[in-house]
Amino acid sequence: MNQQLKEKLHRTFIEYYGSGDRPVNVFHAPGRVNLIGEHIDYNGGYVLPAALEFGTTLLIGARDDDRISLSSAQFPERAEFAYGQLPGAKSDQWTDYPTGVMVTLQQAGYPLSRGYDLLFHGEIPNGSGLSSSASIEVVTAFALLTLEGHPVDRKQISLWAQKAENAYVGVNCGIMDQFAVANGKKDHAILLMCDTLEFELVPFQTGNYKLVIGNTNKRRGLVDSKYNERRSECETAVNELKAAFPELTLLGQLNRDQFAQHAGLIASETVRKRAKHVIEENERVLQSVQKLKENDLAAFGRLMRESHLSLRDLYEVSCFELDVMVEEALKIPGVVGSRMTGAGFGGCTVSLVREDQIERFVREVGEAYEKATGLEAAFYVCGVGNGAEQIE
Repeated sequence: MNQQLKEKLHRTFIEYYGSGDRPVNVFHAPGRVNLIGEHIDYNGGYVLPAALEFGTTLLIGARDDDRISLSSAQFPERAEFAYGQLPGAKSDQWTDYPTGVMVTLQQAGYPLSRGYDLLFHGEIPNGSGLSSSASIEVVTAFALLTLEGHPVDRKQISLWAQKAENAYVGVNCGIMDQFAVANGKKDHAILLMCDTLEFELVPFQTGNYKLVIGNTNKRRGLVDSKYNERRSECETAVNELKAAFPELTLLGQLNRDQFAQHAGLIASETVRKRAKHVIEENERVLQSVQKLKENDLAAFGRLMRESHLSLRDLYEVSCFELDVMVEEALKIPGVVGSRMTGAGFGGCTVSLVREDQIERFVREVGEAYEKATGLEAAFYVCGVGNGAEQIE
């Protein structure tokens, strides 16, 4: 975080909460981009996310009373309550994410022992699919456990953050977003087995290529999308495949050959398409890791393109705006791969672009996208950063 922003946030904190003699601690958690492996996390397979260099900054100071006060540099909504009387129901505001984390920590045996003032500053476009919610959840848990003197277990933090979103906010998300935000490492992707949480840090050495994230600026609310419908369809596939695999609990436990032999057990063609995407995408992740280790960016880019087509045609979570942005990206020389990233129905694409073509990419893709959709895209040239950490 640059010095100018740090000073501005400290001024905002004092404006909201007063100065006093107390220390103000600063924590940061990144956003994340999923390089490949979409809609796999809740199916118990492999994903390949990476933490971004931008995310959510939290300024937090202890109080002398029992009040918890939440405010944001971006949103007008604020919340205040006693730490011993946490809200039992969500308010459908951004404050649900940190509140849900506090409720989850209390349920896990880590109740707060004092009041705190919290100021959040988010750099992640809300609703973009870069995990602003996971970033808020993880930075809240990381900061509170640190200040309360509890062990900081990154894997456990990701599980608590996921539970907060599932049980309190009401979004039935998988583990990938929170895990990547908590455990990321600079210049590395994370190969994560979502069923067991075993993971491997994979060097992401792209040489003269950069990640360019394109935000369609078509908002997609995860709670209101068909996300939960897709999860239900996958559960249906598992139940019907149990006739051949009685021990099966998640689609990610099957390989391509096993699925091909028994796909006919799935009655609905639509559900069969969903399952086919999951099985094949899971294998694409493992192939991608191998290609990265071989420094074969062309093959990695081809797998990105295949992933997008599968998400568009089999899983049906893309949309016109995402498809246009991917199609226009692939017209630019020096683009080896492009795909939608995140839950879909809007949000972002991720492209691997040669550095000398980035300026052209942003200009031409942006112009073509606006002409086709009437929306103005935003682009972020990204490095891969660290997971949650204390800045000061």
